[in-house]
Amino acid sequence: MTEAVSPITHRRVLTIALPIVLANITVPILGAVDTGVVGQLGEAAPIGAVGIGAIILGALYWLFGFLRMGTVGLTSQARGAGEEGEVVALLVRALLIGASGGLAIVVLQVPLMWASFQVSPASPEVEALATGYMRIRIWSAPAAVAMFGITGWLIAQERIRAVLILQLWMNGLNITLDLWFVMGLDWGVNGVAFATFLAEWSGLGLGIWFCRDAFSGTQWRNWARVFDGARLRRMAVVNTDLLIRSLMIQGIFVSFLFLGAGFGDATLAANQVLMQFLFITGYAMDGFASAAETLVGQALGARRRASLRRAAWMTSFWGLMSNIVLALVFAIFGGWIIDVMTTSGEVREVARLYLPYMIAAPVLGWAAWMLDGIFVGATRSGDMRNMMVVSFLIYAVAAWALMPTYENHGLWGALLISFVARGVSLALRYPALEAQAG
Repeated sequence: MTEAVSPITHRRVLTIALPIVLANITVPILGAVDTGVVGQLGEAAPIGAVGIGAIILGALYWLFGFLRMGTVGLTSQARGAGEEGEVVALLVRALLIGASGGLAIVVLQVPLMWASFQVSPASPEVEALATGYMRIRIWSAPAAVAMFGITGWLIAQERIRAVLILQLWMNGLNITLDLWFVMGLDWGVNGVAFATFLAEWSGLGLGIWFCRDAFSGTQWRNWARVFDGARLRRMAVVNTDLLIRSLMIQGIFVSFLFLGAGFGDATLAANQVLMQFLFITGYAMDGFASAAETLVGQALGARRRASLRRAAWMTSFWGLMSNIVLALVFAIFGGWIIDVMTTSGEVREVARLYLPYMIAAPVLGWAAWMLDGIFVGATRSGDMRNMMVVSFLIYAVAAWALMPTYENHGLWGALLISFVARGVSLALRYPALEAQAG
């Protein structure tokens, strides 16, 4: 019996989602530690530098985020259809794409950094610190990008314990090295970069070890299957659509950071502190979205419409419950979290001013995050691409209309409007997705 005909219960949804939530929570905790460690220096510039450097590299890496999403969707469907050879071939393809993409980033680092700061209005001090940070951390790009493929493959296999251990190892090591390099050795911003560099390479090694069963036989060397023209074309179409979607969503977040920098270093630092709240929400939701990706993909591979619908509704229910809890946590403890992340009185004051947007974000963004997972599982990448373009344009118009009058308030408002637009537009395409299951 395939995984697709196994009952989709609350327990099964939570068994997939909760370990991923626990694993992903360590990622924004890592971001908070990065921010908090340099925040102890008592200056706004180091906070802004780590923020800009991490956002730029994160944007470059997440251009390859299609690799995780596409691998989950295609592998889940292959499992649902009982195509074990294709499951192994998808892992090999993902690793090859990841390594090639990471090497391309390393080779092109000079023009990429130059282009990034051409559009950044940050102060010279922030720019200099951020450049040093990126010059160190970028050498782990092949590991960071390949990890997208490994993680996606493990999630599709419902090997959630491996995903949890992998994330805990990487982020736990990163946090430990952060504290040692910055607080102990006084390496400053560069210490944060070295910590991430070492953690990402160690994570790749551990991830490959978790996938060792796929390499124990001969199927991974079936190059005729790995490079099969029809399967490569399908993967290319899905990944290209998801790449365009990634470009649009990163365009929103990168422009948000750069536009915020135009309001001064204190506002830039405050936005970076508050962005950690948004990352916490996104990474928590990723657990339930990942459950949707896996269960929807398997149901579609087995051509079971009722299972697909049940997977979509049950994962969405738990995602909504999670976001309501997060909104309440931010409302009650938001001020305290800000104080932990920075000792700068000016940054604390500015961050508190915009905290209400973080309380609203989990509820307003729920539909967008969950429908992304549902559409990934169904490999409806064309819909995801098109609706992301629509959301990007709505964000741009909202920012253009709101910022002249409301400044940083208008910028935050435009970001939340883009979340709502993505959720509504994808919801309108859901009936066509369900019909795909037959």
